[in-house]
Amino acid sequence: AANPRMYCDHIPGMERKQRRLCQKHPDHMVQVGEGAATGIKECQFQFRQHRWNCSTIDRDATVFGKSLVKSGSREAAFVYAISSAGVVHSISRACNRGDLLNCACDKTRLGKHHDQQGEFAWGGCSTNVRYGSNFARQFIDARERKMRDSRALMNLHNNRVGRKALHKLMRHQCKCHGVSGACNVRTCWTTLPEFREVGAYLKEKYDASLEVSSDPSGTTLITADHLNDNRKSLKTNPPQVHDLVYLEHSSDYCSFDPLTGSIGTAGRPCNKTSKGIDGCDLLCCGRGYDTRRVLVSTPCNCTFKWCCSVECKTCTQWKDEHFCKPLQSFELNKFNATKQQQQQNQKKK
Repeated sequence: AANPRMYCDHIPGMERKQRRLCQKHPDHMVQVGEGAATGIKECQFQFRQHRWNCSTIDRDATVFGKSLVKSGSREAAFVYAISSAGVVHSISRACNRGDLLNCACDKTRLGKHHDQQGEFAWGGCSTNVRYGSNFARQFIDARERKMRDSRALMNLHNNRVGRKALHKLMRHQCKCHGVSGACNVRTCWTTLPEFREVGAYLKEKYDASLEVSSDPSGTTLITADHLNDNRKSLKTNPPQVHDLVYLEHSSDYCSFDPLTGSIGTAGRPCNKTSKGIDGCDLLCCGRGYDTRRVLVSTPCNCTFKWCCSVECKTCTQWKDEHFCKPLQSFELNKFNATKQQQQQNQKKK
Protein backbone atom coordinates (compact mmCIF):
# COMPACT_ATOMS: atom_id res chain seq x y z
CA ALA A 1 0.00 0.00 0.00
CA ALA A 2 1.17 3.52 -0.71
CA ASN A 3 2.52 5.55 2.20
CA PRO A 4 -0.20 8.11 3.14
CA ARG A 5 2.44 10.70 4.02
CA MET A 6 4.08 10.47 0.60
CA TYR A 7 0.69 10.49 -1.13
CA CYS A 8 -0.53 13.57 0.74
CA ASP A 9 2.76 15.43 0.33
CA HIS A 10 2.30 15.32 -3.46
CA ILE A 11 -1.16 16.92 -3.47
CA PRO A 12 -0.52 20.60 -4.36
CA GLY A 13 -2.06 23.55 -2.55
CA MET A 14 -2.81 21.93 0.81
CA GLU A 15 -2.43 23.75 4.11
CA ARG A 16 -0.64 22.02 6.99
CA LYS A 17 -3.88 21.00 8.74
CA GLN A 18 -5.33 19.68 5.49
CA ARG A 19 -2.19 17.62 4.93
CA ARG A 20 -2.47 16.14 8.42
CA LEU A 21 -6.12 15.22 7.78
CA CYS A 22 -5.11 13.66 4.48
CA GLN A 23 -2.43 11.56 6.20
CA LYS A 24 -4.89 10.47 8.90
CA HIS A 25 -7.76 9.76 6.46
CA PRO A 26 -6.22 9.07 3.02
CA ASP A 27 -9.34 7.15 1.95
CA HIS A 28 -11.37 10.38 2.34
CA MET A 29 -9.44 12.28 -0.32
CA VAL A 30 -11.18 10.60 -3.24
CA GLN A 31 -14.51 11.67 -1.75
CA VAL A 32 -13.26 15.23 -1.29
CA GLY A 33 -12.30 15.36 -4.97
CA GLU A 34 -15.58 13.80 -6.10
CA GLY A 35 -17.55 16.17 -3.89
CA ALA A 36 -15.80 19.23 -5.31
CA ALA A 37 -16.42 17.95 -8.85
CA THR A 38 -20.10 17.40 -8.01
CA GLY A 39 -20.29 20.99 -6.78
CA ILE A 40 -18.72 22.31 -10.00
CA LYS A 41 -21.08 20.30 -12.18
CA GLU A 42 -24.14 21.49 -10.25
CA CYS A 43 -22.93 25.10 -10.31
CA GLN A 44 -22.63 24.92 -14.09
CA PHE A 45 -26.16 23.52 -14.33
CA GLN A 46 -27.72 26.19 -12.10
CA PHE A 47 -26.01 29.03 -14.01
CA ARG A 48 -26.13 27.52 -17.49
CA GLN A 49 -28.35 30.35 -18.80
CA HIS A 50 -26.62 33.20 -16.97
CA ARG A 51 -23.90 35.51 -18.25
CA TRP A 52 -21.64 33.93 -15.67
CA ASN A 53 -22.06 30.21 -16.32
CA CYS A 54 -19.73 28.97 -13.59
CA SER A 55 -16.63 28.93 -15.78
CA THR A 56 -13.51 31.04 -15.44
CA ILE A 57 -10.49 31.84 -17.56
CA ASP A 58 -8.38 29.41 -15.47
CA ARG A 59 -9.15 26.30 -17.52
CA ASP A 60 -7.26 23.89 -15.30
CA ALA A 61 -9.17 25.07 -12.25
CA THR A 62 -12.62 25.62 -13.84
CA VAL A 63 -14.76 27.16 -11.12
CA PHE A 64 -11.89 27.42 -8.66
CA GLY A 65 -10.12 30.00 -10.79
CA LYS A 66 -7.73 32.32 -8.97
CA SER A 67 -9.57 35.49 -9.99
CA LEU A 68 -12.98 34.28 -8.84
CA VAL A 69 -11.78 32.81 -5.57
CA LYS A 70 -9.98 36.06 -4.75
CA SER A 71 -13.13 38.09 -5.32
CA GLY A 72 -15.80 38.71 -2.71
CA SER A 73 -18.68 38.50 -5.17
CA ARG A 74 -22.02 36.72 -4.97
CA GLU A 75 -20.71 34.19 -7.48
CA ALA A 76 -17.75 33.37 -5.24
CA ALA A 77 -20.23 32.96 -2.36
CA PHE A 78 -22.17 30.36 -4.34
CA VAL A 79 -18.99 28.51 -5.37
CA TYR A 80 -17.83 28.14 -1.78
CA ALA A 81 -21.26 27.00 -0.58
CA ILE A 82 -21.91 24.47 -3.37
CA SER A 83 -18.37 23.06 -3.09
CA SER A 84 -18.72 22.63 0.66
CA ALA A 85 -22.11 20.96 0.19
CA GLY A 86 -20.64 18.66 -2.45
CA VAL A 87 -17.94 17.40 -0.09
CA VAL A 88 -20.47 16.81 2.72
CA HIS A 89 -22.71 14.90 0.31
CA SER A 90 -19.86 12.76 -1.02
CA ILE A 91 -18.35 11.91 2.39
CA SER A 92 -21.76 11.11 3.92
CA ARG A 93 -22.72 8.86 1.02
CA ALA A 94 -19.41 7.01 1.26
CA CYS A 95 -20.07 6.40 4.96
CA ASN A 96 -23.35 4.70 4.13
CA ARG A 97 -21.69 2.50 1.51
CA GLY A 98 -19.03 1.43 4.01
CA ASP A 99 -16.24 2.87 1.86
CA LEU A 100 -14.56 4.79 4.72
CA LEU A 101 -12.80 3.26 7.71
CA ASN A 102 -13.79 5.73 10.41
CA CYS A 103 -17.52 6.14 9.87
CA ALA A 104 -20.68 4.18 9.23
CA CYS A 105 -24.42 4.68 9.67
CA ASP A 106 -25.70 7.35 12.06
CA LYS A 107 -25.96 5.55 15.43
CA THR A 108 -27.76 8.45 17.13
CA ARG A 109 -31.07 7.65 15.40
CA LEU A 110 -32.52 5.32 18.04
CA GLY A 111 -35.86 4.53 19.64
CA LYS A 112 -39.30 5.92 18.88
CA HIS A 113 -40.09 9.20 17.18
CA HIS A 114 -43.07 11.09 15.76
CA ASP A 115 -43.75 12.89 12.49
CA GLN A 116 -46.87 14.17 10.72
CA GLN A 117 -48.00 10.61 9.99
CA GLY A 118 -47.64 9.42 13.57
CA GLU A 119 -45.19 7.28 15.48
CA PHE A 120 -42.30 5.38 13.94
CA ALA A 121 -39.16 3.55 15.06
CA TRP A 122 -35.70 4.48 13.90
CA GLY A 123 -34.04 1.62 12.03
CA GLY A 124 -32.11 0.80 8.90
CA CYS A 125 -28.99 2.80 8.03
CA SER A 126 -29.49 6.53 8.56
CA THR A 127 -27.03 8.70 6.64
CA ASN A 128 -24.25 10.00 8.87
CA VAL A 129 -24.43 13.58 7.63
CA ARG A 130 -22.90 14.81 10.89
CA TYR A 131 -19.68 13.01 10.12
CA GLY A 132 -19.62 14.32 6.56
CA SER A 133 -20.30 17.85 7.75
CA ASN A 134 -17.65 17.75 10.49
CA PHE A 135 -14.97 16.43 8.14
CA ALA A 136 -15.84 18.99 5.45
CA ARG A 137 -15.68 21.77 8.06
CA GLN A 138 -12.24 20.68 9.30
CA PHE A 139 -10.79 20.15 5.84
CA ILE A 140 -12.27 22.99 3.77
CA ASP A 141 -12.24 25.64 6.50
CA ALA A 142 -8.58 25.01 7.38
CA ARG A 143 -7.33 27.38 4.67
CA GLU A 144 -9.63 30.23 5.70
CA ARG A 145 -8.88 29.94 9.42
CA LYS A 146 -5.28 30.96 8.72
CA MET A 147 -6.50 34.34 7.52
CA ARG A 148 -7.94 37.10 9.68
CA ASP A 149 -9.78 39.36 7.26
CA SER A 150 -13.29 39.95 5.97
CA ARG A 151 -12.74 37.69 2.95
CA ALA A 152 -11.94 34.73 5.19
CA LEU A 153 -15.01 35.48 7.33
CA MET A 154 -17.14 35.55 4.19
CA ASN A 155 -15.75 32.26 2.93
CA LEU A 156 -16.19 30.54 6.30
CA HIS A 157 -19.79 31.74 6.51
CA ASN A 158 -20.65 30.53 3.00
CA ASN A 159 -18.93 27.18 3.62
CA ARG A 160 -21.23 26.79 6.62
CA VAL A 161 -24.30 27.67 4.54
CA GLY A 162 -23.39 24.84 2.18
CA ARG A 163 -23.04 22.35 5.04
CA LYS A 164 -26.30 23.50 6.64
CA ALA A 165 -28.12 22.96 3.33
CA LEU A 166 -27.51 19.21 3.59
CA HIS A 167 -28.85 19.08 7.15
CA LYS A 168 -31.94 21.05 6.18
CA LEU A 169 -32.76 18.93 3.12
CA MET A 170 -32.29 15.47 4.65
CA ARG A 171 -35.22 13.14 3.95
CA HIS A 172 -37.01 10.39 5.85
CA GLN A 173 -37.48 7.07 4.11
CA CYS A 174 -39.80 4.54 5.75
CA LYS A 175 -40.87 0.92 5.46
CA CYS A 176 -44.31 -0.22 6.57
CA HIS A 177 -44.92 -3.38 8.59
CA GLY A 178 -48.43 -4.76 8.90
CA VAL A 179 -51.03 -7.15 7.59
CA SER A 180 -51.80 -6.70 3.87
CA GLY A 181 -49.46 -3.75 3.58
CA ALA A 182 -51.11 -1.76 6.38
CA CYS A 183 -48.79 0.88 7.80
CA ASN A 184 -49.52 0.24 11.49
CA VAL A 185 -45.84 0.06 12.31
CA ARG A 186 -43.14 2.02 10.48
CA THR A 187 -39.38 1.80 10.48
CA CYS A 188 -37.65 4.94 9.18
CA TRP A 189 -34.16 6.19 8.43
CA THR A 190 -32.63 9.37 7.01
CA THR A 191 -31.34 9.66 3.45
CA LEU A 192 -29.45 12.30 1.50
CA PRO A 193 -31.36 14.58 -0.88
CA GLU A 194 -30.59 14.51 -4.59
CA PHE A 195 -27.79 17.01 -5.18
CA ARG A 196 -29.91 18.81 -7.78
CA GLU A 197 -32.22 19.77 -4.88
CA VAL A 198 -29.24 21.13 -2.95
CA GLY A 199 -28.17 23.17 -5.98
CA ALA A 200 -31.64 24.65 -6.44
CA TYR A 201 -31.83 25.54 -2.74
CA LEU A 202 -28.46 27.31 -2.79
CA LYS A 203 -29.37 29.07 -6.04
CA GLU A 204 -32.36 30.59 -4.20
CA LYS A 205 -29.97 31.69 -1.46
CA TYR A 206 -27.72 33.23 -4.13
CA ASP A 207 -30.67 35.21 -5.51
CA ALA A 208 -31.38 36.55 -2.01
CA SER A 209 -27.75 36.95 -0.89
CA LEU A 210 -26.79 39.77 1.48
CA GLU A 211 -24.04 42.35 1.23
CA VAL A 212 -21.90 42.36 4.37
CA SER A 213 -18.88 44.00 5.93
CA SER A 214 -16.75 43.11 8.93
CA ASP A 215 -17.35 44.86 12.23
CA PRO A 216 -14.72 47.29 13.61
CA SER A 217 -13.00 44.44 15.47
CA GLY A 218 -12.69 42.46 12.24
CA THR A 219 -14.02 39.29 13.85
CA THR A 220 -17.71 39.30 12.83
CA LEU A 221 -19.71 39.92 9.67
CA ILE A 222 -22.54 42.45 9.80
CA THR A 223 -25.08 43.27 7.12
CA ALA A 224 -24.67 46.50 5.13
CA ASP A 225 -27.83 48.59 4.66
CA HIS A 226 -28.03 51.29 1.96
CA LEU A 227 -29.75 54.47 3.15
CA ASN A 228 -31.69 56.91 0.97
CA ASP A 229 -28.76 59.31 0.90
CA ASN A 230 -26.58 56.52 -0.56
CA ARG A 231 -24.48 56.23 2.58
CA LYS A 232 -24.03 52.93 4.35
CA SER A 233 -25.02 52.30 7.93
CA LEU A 234 -23.95 49.07 9.56
CA LYS A 235 -26.55 47.09 11.46
CA THR A 236 -25.37 45.22 14.52
CA ASN A 237 -27.18 42.03 13.52
CA PRO A 238 -25.05 39.41 11.74
CA PRO A 239 -26.39 37.47 8.74
CA GLN A 240 -28.37 34.32 9.47
CA VAL A 241 -26.76 30.91 9.16
CA HIS A 242 -28.72 30.10 5.99
CA ASP A 243 -27.93 33.40 4.17
CA LEU A 244 -25.26 33.57 1.49
CA VAL A 245 -23.17 36.73 1.86
CA TYR A 246 -20.85 38.79 -0.34
CA LEU A 247 -18.49 41.75 0.10
CA GLU A 248 -18.22 43.18 -3.41
CA HIS A 249 -20.64 43.87 -6.24
CA SER A 250 -20.32 41.51 -9.19
CA SER A 251 -18.96 42.22 -12.64
CA ASP A 252 -21.58 42.26 -15.41
CA TYR A 253 -19.66 39.29 -16.91
CA CYS A 254 -20.28 40.63 -20.42
CA SER A 255 -16.63 40.75 -21.44
CA PHE A 256 -13.45 38.78 -21.00
CA ASP A 257 -11.83 40.14 -17.85
CA PRO A 258 -8.73 38.57 -16.24
CA LEU A 259 -9.22 40.65 -13.09
CA THR A 260 -12.62 39.15 -12.27
CA GLY A 261 -12.24 35.77 -13.97
CA SER A 262 -14.99 36.54 -16.47
CA ILE A 263 -14.78 34.71 -19.82
CA GLY A 264 -17.51 36.96 -21.30
CA THR A 265 -20.52 35.90 -23.35
CA ALA A 266 -19.10 36.10 -26.89
CA GLY A 267 -20.07 32.98 -28.83
CA ARG A 268 -22.57 31.80 -26.22
CA PRO A 269 -25.84 30.31 -27.60
CA CYS A 270 -28.89 32.42 -26.79
CA ASN A 271 -32.68 32.25 -27.13
CA LYS A 272 -33.92 34.78 -29.68
CA THR A 273 -37.53 34.74 -28.44
CA SER A 274 -36.88 34.74 -24.69
CA LYS A 275 -37.13 37.88 -22.58
CA GLY A 276 -35.42 36.11 -19.69
CA ILE A 277 -31.79 35.79 -18.68
CA ASP A 278 -31.15 33.30 -21.50
CA GLY A 279 -32.52 35.69 -24.14
CA CYS A 280 -30.19 37.20 -26.71
CA ASP A 281 -30.94 40.76 -25.53
CA LEU A 282 -29.72 40.16 -21.98
CA LEU A 283 -27.16 37.42 -22.48
CA CYS A 284 -25.38 39.24 -25.31
CA CYS A 285 -25.23 42.52 -23.36
CA GLY A 286 -26.69 44.54 -26.23
CA ARG A 287 -23.98 43.50 -28.73
CA GLY A 288 -26.43 41.55 -30.88
CA TYR A 289 -26.19 38.00 -32.13
CA ASP A 290 -25.28 35.96 -35.19
CA THR A 291 -27.62 33.36 -36.68
CA ARG A 292 -26.41 30.08 -38.15
CA ARG A 293 -28.36 27.46 -40.06
CA VAL A 294 -27.60 23.96 -38.79
CA LEU A 295 -28.93 20.55 -39.83
CA VAL A 296 -30.46 18.75 -36.84
CA SER A 297 -31.28 15.02 -36.72
CA THR A 298 -34.10 13.82 -34.44
CA PRO A 299 -36.00 10.52 -33.98
CA CYS A 300 -39.47 10.57 -35.58
CA ASN A 301 -42.37 8.37 -36.69
CA CYS A 302 -41.76 6.01 -33.78
CA THR A 303 -43.77 2.77 -33.56
CA PHE A 304 -44.08 0.11 -30.86
CA LYS A 305 -43.06 -3.40 -31.90
CA TRP A 306 -44.37 -6.48 -30.09
CA CYS A 307 -42.55 -7.40 -27.94
CA CYS A 308 -40.90 -5.17 -26.71
CA SER A 309 -39.12 -2.41 -28.59
CA VAL A 310 -39.66 0.98 -30.17
CA GLU A 311 -38.47 1.63 -33.71
CA CYS A 312 -37.97 5.16 -35.01
CA LYS A 313 -36.93 6.78 -38.23
CA THR A 314 -34.44 9.63 -38.33
CA CYS A 315 -35.73 12.97 -39.53
CA THR A 316 -33.53 15.93 -40.38
CA GLN A 317 -34.44 19.57 -40.56
CA TRP A 318 -32.69 22.90 -40.83
CA LYS A 319 -32.77 24.96 -37.65
CA ASP A 320 -31.68 28.50 -36.82
CA GLU A 321 -29.33 28.80 -33.84
CA HIS A 322 -28.25 32.11 -32.36
CA PHE A 323 -24.91 33.07 -30.80
CA CYS A 324 -23.76 36.25 -29.04
CA LYS A 325 -21.53 38.49 -31.14
CA PRO A 326 -18.00 39.26 -29.95
CA LEU A 327 -16.88 42.72 -28.94
CA GLN A 328 -16.40 45.12 -31.85
CA SER A 329 -12.80 46.08 -32.53
CA PHE A 330 -13.15 49.63 -31.21
CA GLU A 331 -14.87 48.32 -28.07
CA LEU A 332 -12.14 45.72 -27.61
CA ASN A 333 -9.41 48.36 -27.88
CA LYS A 334 -11.21 50.52 -25.34
CA PHE A 335 -11.68 47.52 -23.06
CA ASN A 336 -7.99 46.56 -23.23
CA ALA A 337 -6.91 50.14 -22.55
CA THR A 338 -9.18 50.32 -19.51
CA LYS A 339 -7.86 47.05 -18.11
CA GLN A 340 -4.27 48.14 -18.67
CA GLN A 341 -4.93 51.35 -16.76
CA GLN A 342 -6.58 49.41 -13.92
CA GLN A 343 -3.59 47.10 -13.67
CA GLN A 344 -1.20 50.05 -13.56
CA ASN A 345 -3.28 51.68 -10.82
CA GLN A 346 -3.19 48.47 -8.79
CA LYS A 347 0.60 48.29 -9.04
CA LYS A 348 0.88 51.85 -7.68
CA LYS A 349 -1.18 50.99 -4.58
